[in-house]
Amino acid sequence: MSRGDWRLLGLSAAALLAFAANSLLCRLALQRASIDPASFTGLRLAAGALVLALIVRQRRPAAAAATADWPAALMLWTYMACFSYAYLSLSAGSGALILFAAVQLTMFGAGLRAGERFAPAAWLGLLLALAGLFYLVAPGLAAPPPRAAALMALAGLAWGIYSLRGRRAADALGASAGNFLRALPPALLLGLAAWPSLHLRGEGIVLALLSGGLTSGLGYVLWYAALPGLSAMRAATLQLAVPPLAALGGVALLGEALSARLLLASTAILGGVALALLSRARRAG
Repeated sequence: MSRGDWRLLGLSAAALLAFAANSLLCRLALQRASIDPASFTGLRLAAGALVLALIVRQRRPAAAAATADWPAALMLWTYMACFSYAYLSLSAGSGALILFAAVQLTMFGAGLRAGERFAPAAWLGLLLALAGLFYLVAPGLAAPPPRAAALMALAGLAWGIYSLRGRRAADALGASAGNFLRALPPALLLGLAAWPSLHLRGEGIVLALLSGGLTSGLGYVLWYAALPGLSAMRAATLQLAVPPLAALGGVALLGEALSARLLLASTAILGGVALALLSRARRAG
């Protein structure tokens, strides 16, 4: 592998670890009812915007201002808001299944529309990763509430579109900072609309700030930096690694049980991700 390949691998791995950690923070905050979804979304965005603005300000030499991408900012807010509200009613397993199925369909469809043609190994890797994901979350899965399922599907659609737009960003850091900042007004409006149901405790505030400043803001910077080097197939398949990483983090940090099913599913998903990442995608024509 070349130096560029190792850099791409490192950026992708760091971003996926950040996203998995972000899932753990969200699970802690929302499932313990230490904060409401609107407040969590707003604090998460505000913390991310502040951290990214400070990083952009310290860059030397200063980069040119990134072009405002309001559709990307709206997709970022939609993902965060729908994700938070959906997890009020969905279990972790059903939520992950719906979210990542929507992400895969969005990014895979975009790749085909753009003319990408995928090698057989890439198809095999995607199928292996999807099979592992279904094996991890499907057994014992009850039919999710329709409203919550629709919200999580919308979150997955928004995240897929946001990721695809990020691949075109010339300045990943500036684009991320701008998107977080421009997503604050709709988050504020959401908080005003949900005013009667707002509630915050110290634990929820801290978790939301960590989620926004550390695992969301910096995580998205890493992901934006990696996206230009990833095909739609690779980017979509890579994100399948987040659920097993989050589940393993739950075992290590939250005292959740370690099962043979978790180990087998994680092996299948991570193996499929590696296979798809190492395969070569080619464009038609």
